[in-house]
Amino acid sequence: MTTVANDVVSEKYGRAFDALDADKNGYVEWSDYQALADRFINGYKLAKDDRRARTLTAFYQMHWLEVLRHAGVDGDRLNREQYIQATRLLSVDTSRLNLVEGGAHAVFDVIDVNGDNEISKDEFQRFLTDVWQVTDPFALETFSKLDTDGDGVVSRQEFIRATYEYYYSTDPAAPGSMLFGQL
Repeated sequence: MTTVANDVVSEKYGRAFDALDADKNGYVEWSDYQALADRFINGYKLAKDDRRARTLTAFYQMHWLEVLRHAGVDGDRLNREQYIQATRLLSVDTSRLNLVEGGAHAVFDVIDVNGDNEISKDEFQRFLTDVWQVTDPFALETFSKLDTDGDGVVSRQEFIRATYEYYYSTDPAAPGSMLFGQL
């Protein structure tokens, strides 16, 4: 049973690696994290000095340093397996950075373009396609699963819950597990 659970988590973290590896060289480096932050900043037309852009960039800088710390490697880049293992360790270590909660709030603040504390279906689609470059058509169907109260929007709490599921759930059918498409 543990092997199946690990495979689900590894699959999710592996998808994150694939999306982060912007230059597709088989490694994740700071430049890949910077490219992700830039996709947010450019995709949402944020000024570099915008509070949301600065918060997101600072979060990704800290996230990268913590991934490296947990990887225990000498260099400044990680292959897929190193990234998956380091992310697994980081997700349970809250001694320096609460990866799930901190990241969820920083990302939510950018996705919620109109600042109404809710993510509309259009805002969610923009997040998937413009930032993460997700092409899986099923990923957009995930929006209705993330909207647990059925009010047509994803609240901050629903988004944070989905982020927790993404990092911790071993259930491939959990809404957060399908955040970036069906497993």
